[in-house]
Amino acid sequence: MLRGIFLFRQKELDWLYAFGASEVYPDKWGEFLAPIPAAERADIVAAYQRRLTGDDAVAKLAAAKAWSRWEAETVTLLPDPHVIEEHTSDDFAIAIARIENHYMVNRGWLEEGQLLANAHRLKDIPGVIVQAWDLKQAWPEVELNIVPDGGHLFTEPGVLDGLIRAADRFAGKPG
Repeated sequence: MLRGIFLFRQKELDWLYAFGASEVYPDKWGEFLAPIPAAERADIVAAYQRRLTGDDAVAKLAAAKAWSRWEAETVTLLPDPHVIEEHTSDDFAIAIARIENHYMVNRGWLEEGQLLANAHRLKDIPGVIVQAWDLKQAWPEVELNIVPDGGHLFTEPGVLDGLIRAADRFAGKPG
């Protein structure tokens, strides 16, 4: 069972941190950019890394909260005040922002398109994926569940329902 697949392709990184999500959430994009001076915005992920790993505790927390808020506001289809509140609490914000940024800076330690190029290795493994169209194209044998009212976060009702149904089926439970 897989959900919330992020393949670390350049087009996904660009959509989330350059142009794409910025058009869907233009008001939130401005808040995301705020901690980063205009001169450093050509590589926003690297600019955030400098702040998230730097010695300035005030700048680190401001960057962490902005990064985590952006994540919280783009991870669900509809705004969820609880998710935003959780993501912007000081400790959570610093932890999640530093982890996510580290993955993004390192592109998940993957070559461009590596996961899709090697998906054929999964051919004989039964699986269910939720919200992962491109992976389905590379792994045609897998069952794909698209949740029309869900985004990336597993706690969204439709996504969670799909995951529970798949887990029950793999566990042999009727339903």
